[in-house]
Amino acid sequence: MALEAFKASDPLTMGVELELQLVSFSDFDLTASSPDLLHLLSRKPFPGNVTPEITESMIEINSDVHTRHAELLAQLQLIRDTLVTAGETLNIGICGGGTHPFQKWSERRIFAKPRFKEVSALYGYLAKQFTIFGQHVHIGCASGDDALYLLHALSRYVPHFIALSASSPFVQGGDTLFNSARLNSVFAFPMSGRAPFVLSWDEFEHSFFSKMEHTGVIKSMKDFYWDIRPKPEFGTIELRVCDTPLTVERAAALACYLQALCAYLLERKEAPPAEDDYLVYNYNRFQACRFGLDGTIVHPKTYESLSLREDILTTLRRMDPYAEKLGGLPALNHLMQVTHMGSDAQYLRDQFSATGSVEGIVDAAVARFRG
Repeated sequence: MALEAFKASDPLTMGVELELQLVSFSDFDLTASSPDLLHLLSRKPFPGNVTPEITESMIEINSDVHTRHAELLAQLQLIRDTLVTAGETLNIGICGGGTHPFQKWSERRIFAKPRFKEVSALYGYLAKQFTIFGQHVHIGCASGDDALYLLHALSRYVPHFIALSASSPFVQGGDTLFNSARLNSVFAFPMSGRAPFVLSWDEFEHSFFSKMEHTGVIKSMKDFYWDIRPKPEFGTIELRVCDTPLTVERAAALACYLQALCAYLLERKEAPPAEDDYLVYNYNRFQACRFGLDGTIVHPKTYESLSLREDILTTLRRMDPYAEKLGGLPALNHLMQVTHMGSDAQYLRDQFSATGSVEGIVDAAVARFRG
């Protein structure tokens, strides 16, 4: 099946997808409640879109297409309030976080959907281990060439989004010492990592994709788990490295930071992306996952070592005029506070210290999601 043509969309429009945890109030473990929750939510209008995910202990919510921070935030808050009310009806908690801190993957149930069953048959236990929770952000692009340009130009900023969203320090009941352990699970899939260095949509479609399809390894863009991937049917690029934050306010802020960065990059004021930029990509990605805001990255052009925290602060200040024009200054101010005060990963560790239990972490996450 040939790759569909890139469907141009309004530049710099944005949409957010959030994968959320469903937990039992009795023991704060994950609960296979998505069929019941989705049935309940289908009986009245939902302010966005809600769909199942690969296991029955998670759901995905999607915002509409937005241009301004205030609109996006208002819808995400309305979605949150609707979910919280529905969860109370079913006596389940809903929360963010990139991983559940103590769930056992072997106890998960695959949601009864053909694609999920195919993925489970192909990847075995990895499918259940994919009970991890991420935020995906879509940014509208005027053309396929612009989409690929942004995809590669953004590679230098991927550590920013990993560190700012990090919320997965605990796995299987233990502190992993990573701020974002979630991305280690994604790396287990063969079509993960970075996209190939191609800047022309024509070349991407007729050379790379057609060859990959001919091998039989992939059938559609859904088979790629890249950190950033183009979505031709939406006319967007999709950033996929973020853990699901503990609040919708942070989710909206991350989306607007990406929007401002894309506005800046489309002015072509930076040196154009080059394949050599990826020499330090995996190292920088690791630093952000392992150490979060305290990481040290290498600039892909100058090879200068940089404090990730200082690089984020410098970039946020540079984005001010772009965010102001797009109505996103409150989003950047929110991320400034995160950079100074610490990420959700630090918050979760603080909750473990305060409560002395992994159950206490989940209790705090549920309360934080409620706002």
